[in-house]
Amino acid sequence: METGNPHDTGTAVEPVSPGDGPQWIALPPGLLKLRRLMLVVWLGSLALAAGLVPGLLAGPGWAGFAVLPLAVLAWGWVMLERNWRSWRYAERADDLLISRGVLWREETVVPYGRMQLVEVTSGPVERHFGLASVQLHTAAAATDATIPGLVPAEAERLRDRLTELGEARSAGL
Repeated sequence: METGNPHDTGTAVEPVSPGDGPQWIALPPGLLKLRRLMLVVWLGSLALAAGLVPGLLAGPGWAGFAVLPLAVLAWGWVMLERNWRSWRYAERADDLLISRGVLWREETVVPYGRMQLVEVTSGPVERHFGLASVQLHTAAAATDATIPGLVPAEAERLRDRLTELGEARSAGL
């Protein structure tokens, strides 16, 4: 996979030859760092508690309970990267594609003319890591069209572009 993005956001773009289909844009690595930090904070604290409390109350042999959260942490570390790599999106002429999932692959197609609202959100932890999410709302309540962990400039660019395309397509209905 080559690095570089036509929108200069630091995300990876899969090389695609002309006529091969959409040009997929991967999520930036900041999202993986954020999720891994949250994993370490939660499971590290749980491992500490699972080892310290039984170790102090029942004896040092019981401190082995800390191994289970540490094993889950190691497994989660690998799984988070696999999940992060599975997320990607592509802008086509008439719609936006969002693809995600490792075991159960899910691809969402959102026609520009069906978009009603495009939101950019960023909580305090996301802001600290320089990330934002784009959420699309359509007439269909079941549509789950969210792109997490984008660089704020890319999220705003995508929001503006999708809003512009949505207005142009809905005016033609």
